[in-house]
Amino acid sequence: MDKLAKGESEVESAEQLFAKIRDDFGETSEEERKIEQLRTIEQGGRTCDEYMQEFKKIARGSGYEGRPLIKEFKRGLNRAIRRKLAEAEEPPTTIGEWQKRAVRLDRNQRQSRAEERVLGRSAARPGGNAQPRGGGSYGGRGGQIT
Repeated sequence: MDKLAKGESEVESAEQLFAKIRDDFGETSEEERKIEQLRTIEQGGRTCDEYMQEFKKIARGSGYEGRPLIKEFKRGLNRAIRRKLAEAEEPPTTIGEWQKRAVRLDRNQRQSRAEERVLGRSAARPGGNAQPRGGGSYGGRGGQIT
Protein backbone atom coordinates (compact mmCIF):
# COMPACT_ATOMS: atom_id res chain seq x y z
CA MET A 1 0.00 0.00 0.00
CA ASP A 2 2.96 2.33 0.63
CA LYS A 3 3.96 2.04 -3.04
CA LEU A 4 0.50 3.11 -4.18
CA ALA A 5 0.59 6.16 -1.89
CA LYS A 6 3.91 7.13 -3.48
CA GLY A 7 2.52 6.66 -7.00
CA GLU A 8 4.53 3.50 -7.60
CA SER A 9 3.18 0.24 -8.92
CA GLU A 10 3.82 -3.29 -7.73
CA VAL A 11 3.33 -4.61 -11.27
CA GLU A 12 4.68 -3.40 -14.57
CA SER A 13 2.42 -5.14 -17.07
CA ALA A 14 -1.10 -6.50 -17.43
CA GLU A 15 0.28 -10.03 -17.33
CA GLN A 16 1.93 -9.35 -13.97
CA LEU A 17 -1.31 -7.82 -12.69
CA PHE A 18 -3.35 -10.88 -13.71
CA ALA A 19 -0.74 -13.21 -12.21
CA LYS A 20 -0.90 -11.23 -8.95
CA ILE A 21 -4.69 -11.39 -8.92
CA ARG A 22 -4.61 -15.16 -9.51
CA ASP A 23 -2.07 -15.54 -6.70
CA ASP A 24 -4.11 -13.38 -4.31
CA PHE A 25 -7.61 -14.59 -5.19
CA GLY A 26 -7.14 -17.98 -6.84
CA GLU A 27 -7.60 -19.26 -10.36
CA THR A 28 -10.76 -18.39 -12.24
CA SER A 29 -12.90 -21.14 -13.70
CA GLU A 30 -12.77 -22.14 -17.36
CA GLU A 31 -16.26 -20.76 -17.83
CA GLU A 32 -15.28 -17.38 -16.34
CA ARG A 33 -12.22 -17.19 -18.62
CA LYS A 34 -14.36 -17.95 -21.66
CA ILE A 35 -16.91 -15.31 -20.67
CA GLU A 36 -14.14 -12.73 -20.32
CA GLN A 37 -12.80 -13.71 -23.72
CA LEU A 38 -16.28 -13.42 -25.28
CA ARG A 39 -16.59 -9.94 -23.82
CA THR A 40 -13.30 -8.79 -25.31
CA ILE A 41 -12.94 -10.59 -28.66
CA GLU A 42 -13.22 -8.36 -31.74
CA GLN A 43 -13.09 -8.92 -35.47
CA GLY A 44 -10.54 -6.19 -36.07
CA GLY A 45 -8.68 -6.67 -39.37
CA ARG A 46 -9.57 -10.34 -39.63
CA THR A 47 -12.17 -11.74 -41.96
CA CYS A 48 -15.54 -12.31 -40.38
CA ASP A 49 -15.08 -16.03 -41.01
CA GLU A 50 -11.87 -16.01 -38.91
CA TYR A 51 -13.61 -13.99 -36.18
CA MET A 52 -16.60 -16.34 -36.20
CA GLN A 53 -14.43 -19.46 -35.90
CA GLU A 54 -12.60 -18.06 -32.87
CA PHE A 55 -15.88 -16.82 -31.38
CA LYS A 56 -17.45 -20.28 -31.69
CA LYS A 57 -14.42 -21.89 -30.08
CA ILE A 58 -14.59 -19.51 -27.12
CA ALA A 59 -18.39 -19.73 -26.84
CA ARG A 60 -18.28 -23.49 -26.28
CA GLY A 61 -18.19 -23.95 -22.53
CA SER A 62 -19.01 -20.32 -21.72
CA GLY A 63 -22.57 -21.02 -20.66
CA TYR A 64 -23.77 -18.28 -23.03
CA GLU A 65 -26.58 -18.98 -25.47
CA GLY A 66 -29.46 -17.13 -27.10
CA ARG A 67 -29.60 -13.35 -26.75
CA PRO A 68 -26.46 -12.94 -24.57
CA LEU A 69 -24.43 -14.89 -27.15
CA ILE A 70 -25.85 -12.81 -30.02
CA LYS A 71 -25.09 -9.62 -28.08
CA GLU A 72 -21.42 -10.56 -27.69
CA PHE A 73 -21.09 -11.66 -31.32
CA LYS A 74 -22.59 -8.38 -32.53
CA ARG A 75 -20.39 -6.34 -30.18
CA GLY A 76 -17.23 -7.86 -31.63
CA LEU A 77 -18.20 -7.39 -35.28
CA ASN A 78 -16.77 -4.51 -37.24
CA ARG A 79 -19.16 -1.57 -37.02
CA ALA A 80 -20.03 -1.41 -40.74
CA ILE A 81 -21.10 -5.05 -40.85
CA ARG A 82 -23.03 -4.83 -37.58
CA ARG A 83 -24.91 -1.73 -38.76
CA LYS A 84 -25.80 -3.13 -42.18
CA LEU A 85 -27.20 -6.29 -40.66
CA ALA A 86 -29.08 -4.45 -37.91
CA GLU A 87 -30.57 -2.04 -40.47
CA ALA A 88 -31.55 -4.78 -42.93
CA GLU A 89 -35.20 -5.07 -43.87
CA GLU A 90 -35.23 -8.42 -42.05
CA PRO A 91 -32.39 -8.40 -39.48
CA PRO A 92 -31.03 -11.75 -38.29
CA THR A 93 -32.66 -13.10 -35.15
CA THR A 94 -30.56 -16.15 -34.23
CA ILE A 95 -26.83 -16.57 -33.63
CA GLY A 96 -26.66 -18.83 -36.69
CA GLU A 97 -28.30 -16.18 -38.89
CA TRP A 98 -26.02 -13.45 -37.52
CA GLN A 99 -22.94 -15.53 -38.22
CA LYS A 100 -23.98 -16.70 -41.68
CA ARG A 101 -25.08 -13.28 -42.88
CA ALA A 102 -22.12 -11.47 -41.33
CA VAL A 103 -19.66 -13.79 -43.08
CA ARG A 104 -21.48 -13.35 -46.41
CA LEU A 105 -21.59 -9.55 -46.05
CA ASP A 106 -17.90 -9.40 -45.08
CA ARG A 107 -16.93 -11.50 -48.11
CA ASN A 108 -19.01 -9.30 -50.41
CA GLN A 109 -17.48 -6.11 -48.98
CA ARG A 110 -13.94 -7.45 -49.34
CA GLN A 111 -14.60 -8.58 -52.91
CA SER A 112 -16.12 -5.22 -53.77
CA ARG A 113 -13.11 -3.33 -52.34
CA ALA A 114 -10.70 -5.58 -54.27
CA GLU A 115 -12.60 -4.94 -57.49
CA GLU A 116 -12.64 -1.19 -56.84
CA ARG A 117 -8.87 -1.21 -56.39
CA VAL A 118 -8.41 -3.02 -59.70
CA LEU A 119 -10.95 -0.88 -61.53
CA GLY A 120 -9.57 2.29 -59.98
CA ARG A 121 -6.06 1.48 -61.23
CA SER A 122 -7.19 0.72 -64.78
CA ALA A 123 -9.18 3.95 -64.97
CA ALA A 124 -6.17 5.94 -63.76
CA ARG A 125 -3.85 4.58 -66.48
CA PRO A 126 -3.48 6.39 -69.78
CA GLY A 127 -5.91 4.77 -72.17
CA GLY A 128 -7.72 3.24 -69.22
CA ASN A 129 -10.86 5.22 -69.95
CA ALA A 130 -13.94 3.86 -71.67
CA GLN A 131 -12.74 4.31 -75.25
CA PRO A 132 -13.53 1.51 -77.69
CA ARG A 133 -10.67 -0.48 -79.17
CA GLY A 134 -9.35 0.63 -82.52
CA GLY A 135 -9.28 4.32 -81.64
CA GLY A 136 -12.90 5.01 -82.65
CA SER A 137 -15.31 7.04 -80.60
CA TYR A 138 -18.80 6.57 -79.27
CA GLY A 139 -21.49 8.74 -80.66
CA GLY A 140 -21.89 9.75 -84.26
CA ARG A 141 -25.02 8.67 -86.07
CA GLY A 142 -27.37 6.49 -84.07
CA GLY A 143 -24.85 5.92 -81.25
CA GLN A 144 -22.67 3.70 -83.43
CA ILE A 145 -18.94 3.43 -83.01
CA THR A 146 -17.23 5.51 -85.71
